[in-house]
Amino acid sequence: MDTISFGGTGLPATPVGFGGAPFALLGTPASETDTLLGALLDLGVGLLDTAACYGGGDSEEAIGRAISERRDEYTLVSKCGHQVDDGDAEAWSPALIASSIDRSLRRMCTDRVDVMLLHSCDLEVLERGEVFEALRRARDAGKIRCFGYSGDNEAATYAARQPDMAAIETSISIADQCNIDGALAVARERNLGVLAKRPIANAAWKQAEQQPGFYGDYASTYHGRLAAMGVTPADLGYDGDPAAVWPEIALRFTLAQPGLHSAIIGTTNPAHVKANIAAAEKGPLSDGRVAILRNAFAAAQSAAGEAWTGQT
Repeated sequence: MDTISFGGTGLPATPVGFGGAPFALLGTPASETDTLLGALLDLGVGLLDTAACYGGGDSEEAIGRAISERRDEYTLVSKCGHQVDDGDAEAWSPALIASSIDRSLRRMCTDRVDVMLLHSCDLEVLERGEVFEALRRARDAGKIRCFGYSGDNEAATYAARQPDMAAIETSISIADQCNIDGALAVARERNLGVLAKRPIANAAWKQAEQQPGFYGDYASTYHGRLAAMGVTPADLGYDGDPAAVWPEIALRFTLAQPGLHSAIIGTTNPAHVKANIAAAEKGPLSDGRVAILRNAFAAAQSAAGEAWTGQT
């Protein structure tokens, strides 16, 4: 895959990044995760996204076990702030953030995390400012290269405006467009690195019951939104089985958003990784097709009589 600059961070990124939640939360055997992580790097996926809370740390440990000896081949993103062990530090406290970063370094067998994100804390926590100071101290100590925020809506827009912020991870997809005009717009102005979470809207074209485990709640919301939008692949000039072409449409829509650098896709299936890379290499969706999906989202949201906010 082509490597691009991750905003103003000085770090490299790839249009498709890997999300480490599924193999931790779905209990994928260690042998399979080891194989998958090695294959990702071999295929050119150069950005890995994980979190301290994924599987109680299983995701971070899998990365450390499987590919720490290839550390220079990928940009490593993790998240902190949640209380995920038996420690007595409060969630979002400077003490918890500091200990979480140290634990992540041990788990992933590395001396630095390239991008450390606050993991979806609310606006009130951000406004207190202590979380940013804790991350600055970790950066200045060389434990992280830079820091940012993972989340949505007003909190993500606020975070994107803060001094020293380097990156934002937020929900952007065909069925989750709120942050395009919010956090993404601010991040683009400030040249922040931007990651899209759930960039294919948890396969919103499928029924929610077809989605495994923790994807179900998001999938239900996204499925309802896409149905209300009333757009079909044929409306976008695509032929063939809708279930076969929607993944490409969805990914290329997300990658078409100006200022976005990497779409984070979690999967345990190497074939899906290859298909996502192939779709991304076709380039962003055309302006005309993007406009159809943007207009359909706006019309359906208006008809619903409520704001379709970003799904945290």
